Formats: sequence, structure tokens, C-alpha cells
Amino acid sequence: MTSFELFADQFLTVCTQLALAILSVSFVLICIRTIKGPTLPDRVVALDMLVAVGIGFLAAFGILSNYPLYIDVAITLGLVGFLATVAFARFILNRGTEHDSAIVTEVEESIARRKAGK
Repeated sequence: MTSFELFADQFLTVCTQLALAILSVSFVLICIRTIKGPTLPDRVVALDMLVAVGIGFLAAFGILSNYPLYIDVAITLGLVGFLATVAFARFILNRGTEHDSAIVTEVEESIARRKAGK
């Protein structure tokens, strides 16, 4: 092994460990955001970021361990995470629509009562 290959191997190891450290800090911050909220959409975005950090963990660990199967698992996690985000977005959208329609129904009933009272 030449000195350049040795340097490249050590550099890759250090960079991967640094990436894992940064991902660990971001994981903790995202968990705090997921717990604190304050709103449901904030939590959904935090969960989506949590999936992205998980993909980063899998990719970095795959590079560090020189086992390429982790990259395939990271790709699969990305697809599943995307579907989960879309499902959460539809849930929030439907929840908001039901709430808005209830308000509209209340207003329409109030207008009808006023007209009937006149």
C-alpha cells in the first residue's frame, strides 16, 4: 500500500467519522423539534428530516464498514420516508378540510337562523 492510498484511507475514515458526529448532533436537535412542535406540520417536517438523517447514517456507516448493502437499505428508507411524508401531508390536508368545512357549516347555519329570525 502506497503512502497516498494510506492517506486516502485515513482521510476517508476521518471524514466518515466526522459526518457521523454531525449527523448525531442533528439527530438530537431534530428529536427536540419533533417533541416540542409547536404544530403538527412542524412535527411532520421534523420526522421527514429524521428519515433524511437516518439515510445519512446508513450511507456513512456503509462507507465506514465497506459493506455496500447499507446503501441499498438507505435508498429503500428514502422511498418509504417519501411515502410516509406524502401520507402525513394528506392527513393534515384532510384534517384541515374537515375543520374548515365544519366552520363553514356553522357559519351557514348561523346565517340561516338569522334569516329565519327576521
